[in-house]
Amino acid sequence: MSGVTLIAGKGIEGDRYLMKEGFYSHLRRDGDQITLFEFETLIALKHEANIELAPEEHRRNVTVEGVLLNHLVSRRFWLGETMLEGTELVDPCGHVEKLTGKAISKYLINRGGLYCKILQGGVVRIGDAVRSA
Repeated sequence: MSGVTLIAGKGIEGDRYLMKEGFYSHLRRDGDQITLFEFETLIALKHEANIELAPEEHRRNVTVEGVLLNHLVSRRFWLGETMLEGTELVDPCGHVEKLTGKAISKYLINRGGLYCKILQGGVVRIGDAVRSA
């Protein structure tokens, strides 16, 4: 997949959560329209726990590199042509452990990703940068 379309105030076009078919759809809030995850966390899992977790296994929508997501809570920023607002950190998810069989939750405390609101929609493509608003 080379890119995804974000819909302001809604979510990701075609996403199971936008269609209310996701595992946690019944818990959705306004501030979790998209989730981001740090690529560096995947590297840390490998070094700290010898656990390899592929980007598609962490179940966050977009993997970013070179960005400290924890610093973006309550901040607006651009991801490609879209504007997002970080709303809160994502807690480690036991559902991911069930699906992957990998005991990762304790390694993801304070680095489980970032929930965001989509303030301005558009397309996010592979390689798009995160930059200040």
